[in-house]
Amino acid sequence: MTEPTPAEIAAELFAREGTGKAWDLTIEEVEEGFARVSMPIRTDMTNGHRTIHGGMIFALADTAFAYACNSRNVATVAQGASIVFLAPASEGETLVAEARELALSGRSGAYSVSVATGDGRAVAQFQGHSRAIGGAVIAKA
Repeated sequence: MTEPTPAEIAAELFAREGTGKAWDLTIEEVEEGFARVSMPIRTDMTNGHRTIHGGMIFALADTAFAYACNSRNVATVAQGASIVFLAPASEGETLVAEARELALSGRSGAYSVSVATGDGRAVAQFQGHSRAIGGAVIAKA
């Protein structure tokens, strides 16, 4: 059996979760150590200032991070993450999160995720640290 592609791994993770579907998340591209996902901002994702809630921005970045760090078909989870919010975004806009692997050593990895509007305006910067927990995301036959 051939190894699953990073895109197949992300699709399998997406199929198992409820969050991505609930948020109308789209997987745009996944390669080894990289993932790009997008999400339209809806009214139910906004805060009292009528801008997207910071938790939704974090969740989008975390999802891109998950697809990037699981892209080698090794089950991997977050061991830590932080985010800096740079600018607001509003209902009707689309957010795009791009996760890039910065370093991988043993079971630990470091990732940077940029979050921007569809027209490229920076919204947030997320830093994630991963930990491989072993086993495959998609079991070999």
